[in-house]
Amino acid sequence: MTIDWSNLNYVAIIIGGFLYMIYGTIYYSILLSNKKGQQTKGPIKYIYSVIIAFVSSFFVAILINATGADTLLQGALIGFIIGIIIKMVYVKNALFGLISMKSTLIAICDHVIIFTLLSALHGWLV
Repeated sequence: MTIDWSNLNYVAIIIGGFLYMIYGTIYYSILLSNKKGQQTKGPIKYIYSVIIAFVSSFFVAILINATGADTLLQGALIGFIIGIIIKMVYVKNALFGLISMKSTLIAICDHVIIFTLLSALHGWLV
């Protein structure tokens, strides 16, 4: 497998990073609007969130490029698979009591949706 670095759509990577941040803002503001405790104080969590959004978009772009997906649906399928793999990790952690079932469901839905959207974007904008 070779990655053609010149074939990556860097505009799509930037758009994907912003998409990830906007989606996360909406998703978690709705789900966690009444949660006041147990959240980290200070700006560092937002800095990490921004970095994670753009790095995730970059890695998804690499994966879409490497698989040869070149349509919105092919990209969405790859993103859905990524989300399902992440889901399995969360379920395993929940089974061993590392995180609550409610947190697991919130995280599963978040990751399945955002990685499907990100990959669809990258498949569409190849």
